[in-house]
Amino acid sequence: MALDDRVRTAFTRVLDPKDVLSDPVKCRAYECDGLTGYRVRPDLVLLPRDAEQVAAAVRVCHEFGVPFVARGAGTGLSGGALPVADGVVISLARLKKVLAVDPVNRRAVVQPGVTNLEITAAAAPHGLYYAPDPSSQQVCTIGGNVAENSGGAHCLKYGFTTNHVLSCEVVLPDGSVVTLGTDTAEQAGPDLRGVFLGSEGTLGITTSVTVRLLRTPESVRTLLADFPSVASAGDVVSDIVSAGIVPAAVEMMDTLAIEAAEEAVHAGYTVGVPAALVVELDGPVEECDAQFELVKAICEKHGCTRLHIAGSPEERAKIWKGRKAAFAAVGRISPDYFVQDGVVPRTRLAEVLDRIAGMGTDAGLRVANVFHAGDGNLHPLVLYSAAAGETERAERLSGEIAELCVEMGGSLSGEHGIGTDKACSMPKMFGEEDLATMHRVRHAFDPDGICNPGKVLPTPRLCGERPGKYKPHPLEETGAIERL
Repeated sequence: MALDDRVRTAFTRVLDPKDVLSDPVKCRAYECDGLTGYRVRPDLVLLPRDAEQVAAAVRVCHEFGVPFVARGAGTGLSGGALPVADGVVISLARLKKVLAVDPVNRRAVVQPGVTNLEITAAAAPHGLYYAPDPSSQQVCTIGGNVAENSGGAHCLKYGFTTNHVLSCEVVLPDGSVVTLGTDTAEQAGPDLRGVFLGSEGTLGITTSVTVRLLRTPESVRTLLADFPSVASAGDVVSDIVSAGIVPAAVEMMDTLAIEAAEEAVHAGYTVGVPAALVVELDGPVEECDAQFELVKAICEKHGCTRLHIAGSPEERAKIWKGRKAAFAAVGRISPDYFVQDGVVPRTRLAEVLDRIAGMGTDAGLRVANVFHAGDGNLHPLVLYSAAAGETERAERLSGEIAELCVEMGGSLSGEHGIGTDKACSMPKMFGEEDLATMHRVRHAFDPDGICNPGKVLPTPRLCGERPGKYKPHPLEETGAIERL
C-alpha cells in the first residue's frame, strides 16, 4: 500500500517540498545499493539538509509507522540500504561537512555524508590521518562506515571503524536524539556506542561522528610479490605473522582478480600468475626497514617468482590502485557478479580457497578472489550472467561460500555486513538464544520495527520469499521497455 497523502504532507511540513522526492523515475536511483541483484523502489526519498531535519523526518515516520532506511553513498555490498516497499529512504548525502579537526587531541567531528577519504584530507595538514580504509574510500561515507563497522586493507594493524569512532550523535527510531560514547572514549555503564557501531542502520541514524585520528607513519614500505600457487602465498602470510611482524596490510589476489585489475588500471601486476601479495609495513624507519628485509626473505623462501618494491609514493599508489580497483574491475570480465565477505582462520586459507574453486567448478561459474589475507577476510566474487539465466545459481553459490566460512570456524562477514544478502544464513552461525537476544536488543531501540526492517536478522518472510529481489519484467526481456 502506498503512503497516503497525510504522510506525504507531514514530510513536506518538516522538509522543503522539493527535498521530498516522489517521482518514480527519481526514486528509482535509490532502489538498491552496491548489491544490485536486489531492488525495491521506495515510495518517497527524503533529502534532509541537517541533523534537525533528519530527526524531524524520523519523528514523522514514528508517528505514522512508516518504515525508513538511511542511505549514505549506496556503496554497501550486502543490501543493507535496500529500501522497503511503501517506506521511505532518508538520504544523508547533504550532511557532508567536516565540522571540526582537533589536532591537539587528534580527533575530528564530521557529518555522516563526509567520505572516508575526505577525513584524511582534512587531517593531513596536521600530519594526521583516519586509519580505516575500505576499498571504496573515495566515495563511501563515514555514516555508512559506522553502520557496517567497515574495515579495509589496513585494519589488520589498526582495527575497524569501531576502534576509531569515539562517539556518535544518533537519531533514534522515535525521533529523539542522543549521543553514544564520549570524546575521550571513556564512559560509565554499558557501551551503547559499541552496540550501535555495525548495527547496519537498524538502531537509528547517526548525524555526526567524532573520530580518532592517527599520526602519519614515519616510514612506509610496500612490495608486490608473485607466487606459483595460492598455497605458497598463504604460507608467506602465516610465516610473516609467526615471525612476530604485524604488517599494516597483507592483501592477496588470484589469477582472475589480477587479470581484471591490470586490464582496468595497468598497475604493473603480472597477468596469468596464480597469486600475488601486496605487503605493506609502516612505522619508525629502523624497525620498518629491518622487518621489510625479513618479509622479502620469507617471500623468497616460498618460491616468489617476482618481487617488485615500490620505490616512490607514486609507485606505492599505483600498486594500491590495482588492489582497490579490483572489485569494480571484475565488471570488465563478467557482466554481473556477487561479492561475498566471509572470514576464515588464516591457517585454513589455502584449504578454503581450494574448496571455493571446487564449488565454482561444480556450479559451472567462475570465482575471483581478492581479499585481506592477513586477517583471513575473504572476498570471493562469483561471476555470472543474468542475461544467461545464471542469477539463481550464482546466488546459491555465493550463499554456500559464506556458510563454508562458518563451517571452517570463521564468520559470515568481516566488514560488508549481513544486510539482506546473508540474513537467512545467520542461523548457521548463531543459535536460537543468540538470535533471540539480538532481537531483544533491536526491539529495545526500535519497538515498532520501522528502522531498516528486514535486515540482519532472519524472518520467515525474508527467507521464504525474498522481498525485493530484482527480476526483469517480461517486457524488459523482450526489449520492448527499458529501466530508467
